[in-house]
Amino acid sequence: MTVNHEFSKRYEKLPVFIYDDQQEASSYLVHTILTQLTQKEAEGKKLVMGLTSGPAAIPVYELFAKAHKEGRSFKNVVVFGINEYYPIQRNRLQSHYRFLEEYVFDVLDIPKNQVHFLDGEVERSHVVEHCQDYEKKIAAYGGIDILITSGMGSNEPGSPYNSRTRLITLNTNTRIAAASEFFGVDYVPNYSLTMGIRTLLDSKTIYYLAWGEGASKSVKNLVEGEISESYPANFLQNHTQIEVLVDRAASAHLTRIATPWLTGPCTWTEELTRKGVYWLCRHLDKPILKLTARDYNDNGMSDLITERGPFSKINIDMFNTLQHTITGWPGGKPNADDSTRPERAAPYPKRVIVFSPHPDDDVISMGGTVARLSQQGHILHVAYQTSGNIAVFDHEVLRFLDFLQEVSSVYGLDQEKTRTIFVQARKDLEKKSPGEPDTDAIRKVKGMIRRGEAKSACDYLGIKEDHVHFLDMPFYETGGVKKNPLSKTDIDLLCNLIDSIEPHQIFAAGDLSDPHGTHRICYAAILQAMEKLSTRPWYKDCRLWLYRGAWQEWDVADVDMAVPLSPEEVIIKRNAIFRHQSQKDPAMFPGNDPREFWKRAEERNHKTADLYDKLGMAEYQAIEMFRLYRKGLKL
Repeated sequence: MTVNHEFSKRYEKLPVFIYDDQQEASSYLVHTILTQLTQKEAEGKKLVMGLTSGPAAIPVYELFAKAHKEGRSFKNVVVFGINEYYPIQRNRLQSHYRFLEEYVFDVLDIPKNQVHFLDGEVERSHVVEHCQDYEKKIAAYGGIDILITSGMGSNEPGSPYNSRTRLITLNTNTRIAAASEFFGVDYVPNYSLTMGIRTLLDSKTIYYLAWGEGASKSVKNLVEGEISESYPANFLQNHTQIEVLVDRAASAHLTRIATPWLTGPCTWTEELTRKGVYWLCRHLDKPILKLTARDYNDNGMSDLITERGPFSKINIDMFNTLQHTITGWPGGKPNADDSTRPERAAPYPKRVIVFSPHPDDDVISMGGTVARLSQQGHILHVAYQTSGNIAVFDHEVLRFLDFLQEVSSVYGLDQEKTRTIFVQARKDLEKKSPGEPDTDAIRKVKGMIRRGEAKSACDYLGIKEDHVHFLDMPFYETGGVKKNPLSKTDIDLLCNLIDSIEPHQIFAAGDLSDPHGTHRICYAAILQAMEKLSTRPWYKDCRLWLYRGAWQEWDVADVDMAVPLSPEEVIIKRNAIFRHQSQKDPAMFPGNDPREFWKRAEERNHKTADLYDKLGMAEYQAIEMFRLYRKGLKL
């Protein structure tokens, strides 16, 4: 096992390297691999690599492609795929082989006879023999030199340490997590062919990749947890040549990042002081103003008192800081002293744009605040960045088509003119196999369904119809979970809308743990658009507020504005979410959280209010939290 002697990393059982972003980490990794490839070629040998088909490796594969375009050959690389669904056809959109084919095999000049992959179409009676042959092929090359992974293949909890390549049954959580790829959990295969734990650990060097806050808890467990068959990835702690490469967001729960005062001396900035004090309150279950000097001293925070004390002053400062985040006026209270309020009083009313990646993120994450902004008279616009069409079940399309057929029949409408798309959609649905991507006609109908639901929710919240904007950004319209890169057209759509409104406030999604990556892309697009518009006169008076809620929540120490909701406002928010009927009972892509989105939102908002209460604030039914964007902010 690698032993880390640096004191600040003493909780870590694996070497972890934290980068500003995944691009920086991927650049390091690709440089390292290409250097080793050069060394192998000088020795007249080939570099044998085990490759994951997980999305974490995409920036690495893209840099491989860039190097190849610039003249680097990969003819001396041998590839082994880590796992494959079973049964599945190799050319299916969801197959791991097709993923690597698109990102690696079709892009690089690796000879076809040096590409080895588990066959999702092998006869069941030949599976054992096929897996044994796979092990023999790996051995024939002298083993895997470099393994790039973001997990342990398909080795489920309970997999034995000495397991080899085999067929394994996928558990429920794994199949739910893969539901988005297959357009519904019912279409996810029940089995997978995978390298075993022992096979993976036999690799000479392993690089484990993790990006985003959604991976942060898994990274902490991998690096600081105990080895157990319940957590197969923790067996990596027994490897002697492994590097865990993460971005800042994925490192968030590591002890040296989350609670650095427990690992040694630290610089007590204002931000870290907030983080430390609120952590201490939760750790001791005490409100801020009841913390004592001994509480600080006994929990590794004596230096804080030395630098910024006495403790009573720290308590009061942090109490006031938290209290000043609370406001019932998210657009600013007109004609009021705003010196301690999160939003300025003037101008009033404000021009506000709420950007929503999908047609329900606005109400799920900040429905109560949207209602407040509307009720308090601000000029409120809601802009839906994507159609969200892939998240609608096929049976919803059939229901709407049947409704249209009834309307056409009753009112004698000209079906040729009014139902062209719908007729084509029905034909396409009849031909569509389970798990196949939607055709253009089906996507259009699904997009109409989600538009109608969004309009209904906005109408319920009092938002004018001509203030509801559907941008249908092109990057999203692929028919599958994999999206296109952002284009100039995507950015221009945002720029044109923002510039036409000249907003004083913009609200955007900052919960980048969305497993499908759409929130992250939409956020990046807004930042690019704002940068492009930064010379406009209105820009200096515009604030960008970031919300979360559907997939994660802000840490209270990061919050700049907290909007409390009454019991009645919680019901208003719930009803607005209910207007999105196609996303209920259940949603197509729930992620690993089995709760419906309205229930997630209510429980998180209530939990936030409960936390504020325990820290010594007033007691509220629920609270929605926001963070103010500052240039260079790392999420």
